[in-house]
Amino acid sequence: MNLLLDTHIWLWALEQNRRLAPVVRKQLENPRNRLFVSPVNVWEAGNLYKHGRIKGGAFHEWLDESLEALAVIEAPFTVAIASEASRLRLPQPDFGDVMLAATAIVEGLVLVTADQQLLDCKWLRTLANA
Repeated sequence: MNLLLDTHIWLWALEQNRRLAPVVRKQLENPRNRLFVSPVNVWEAGNLYKHGRIKGGAFHEWLDESLEALAVIEAPFTVAIASEASRLRLPQPDFGDVMLAATAIVEGLVLVTADQQLLDCKWLRTLANA
């Protein structure tokens, strides 16, 4: 399965956080699954870093280590994804949520999230961290 990690799932996986549900942990550890992060995840993580919610040395060093630690694949950010995002409607339009949902749709990925707004989208393939 090809899994696109929501930013909080990516960060929890890096921290081996207990907030990861057993079903999600199992899928993240499954060697047959491929894990993806989007440039949007990096942008969100950068904002968390700026506000002191992610600790470490320089952000680019943290990022390099983080990408390597989970062996994630970079999901593309394309015109097709931006176009898809422009047509999506969420009850609370959050830039990151919209872009990640559009990426999952265009790239055929399953979005791993605990975000109820995204889990409620019947048109989006998700794996719930519940």
